Amino acid sequence: QVQLVESGGGLVQPGGSLRLSCVASGSIVSINTMGWYRQAPGKQRELVAAMTGAGITNYAESVKGRFTISRDNAKNTVYLQMNSLNVEDTAVYYCNFRGLGNVPNYWGKGTLVTVSS
Repeated sequence: QVQLVESGGGLVQPGGSLRLSCVASGSIVSINTMGWYRQAPGKQRELVAAMTGAGITNYAESVKGRFTISRDNAKNTVYLQMNSLNVEDTAVYYCNFRGLGNVPNYWGKGTLVTVSS
């Protein structure tokens, strides 16, 4: 059974930065894509960024140029560097590991990011 644990969330002022981490326990040999999603209050969960095993990245338009996703396969870890944060980035951020065809599909429990002055 694979478990994902996020860390790095917190309170930050507008214009600030945070780095999220998500580490997986258990075997992830079947995992291809690692990614980050977020859900703001009253809104649907949305993709923030994802990276395939081949290194192909996909970003939400709203975070392009500000957020950077990276992964360390040896450490079973995916990162999200978030710069120039604004209040609209406030949300619970979830990491997601999935295989080809979305099988398997694992989710973390989320870490809260609050951008406020």
